[in-house]
Amino acid sequence: MPANNDTISKTLLVSVSLCVVCAVFVSAAAVALKPQQLANKALDRKTNILAAADLVDPSKTVDELFDNNVTAKVLDMTSYTWADDIDPMTYDEMKAAKDPKQSVALGDKDIAGIKQHARYKTVYMVKNGDEIEKLILPIHGKGLWSTLYGFVALEGDFNTVVGLGFYSHAETPGLGGEVDNPNWKGQWKGKKVYGDNFDSAAIGLIKGKVDPAGKNAAHQIDGLAGATLTSVGVTNLVKFWLSENGYSPFLVKLRAGEV
Repeated sequence: MPANNDTISKTLLVSVSLCVVCAVFVSAAAVALKPQQLANKALDRKTNILAAADLVDPSKTVDELFDNNVTAKVLDMTSYTWADDIDPMTYDEMKAAKDPKQSVALGDKDIAGIKQHARYKTVYMVKNGDEIEKLILPIHGKGLWSTLYGFVALEGDFNTVVGLGFYSHAETPGLGGEVDNPNWKGQWKGKKVYGDNFDSAAIGLIKGKVDPAGKNAAHQIDGLAGATLTSVGVTNLVKFWLSENGYSPFLVKLRAGEV
């Protein structure tokens, strides 16, 4: 009499065996692909830094452009001095931001909606000798549906914007997702972050279109049509990071030659 292969025990055995085999293959693939995933992540970060700093050159590789033009250093956001004992290429500030021992709680200062941020931030510089020609700063904050992560680049006066871009967000395509629109991003170039008071950022998005003849046009960016909350979020995160609770004290030190 042939064996009965339709018993519950045999069905469970086959199912479990199949799950184990699949799990082994998935785990092996994840381990094998992790180095490539990390390399791709680093490459994407470099690409976005170069784009914000207006250093894109199709005739050269991303690594070549980055290595030949950009210097990375870690900044202590509590003393606004360099943390030279931390390797900027291996430091993970997203991981640090989740650790109360490595982060700064914001409380009622949190206009960016991030609750806390890493004590140490990796900043990037384009230098000519000892002079900083461009400074690229990591920024992030809440939009409508997501946290937007990106970079803002400033000229050596630490007031004029070179460029701004977000490399990670989940805003609505065609609405808040227009933060990726090259035409909109192009409006940031040449805008001034500060007015007479360098402690408070004046730059931000407005409702509608900027009037080039308006008295505040140098600080204004077109709002994102149909995406009021994303527009407010972008304004708040930029103001946060470029004001007294973000990088402003560091920029004041740079202007005074104290860093």
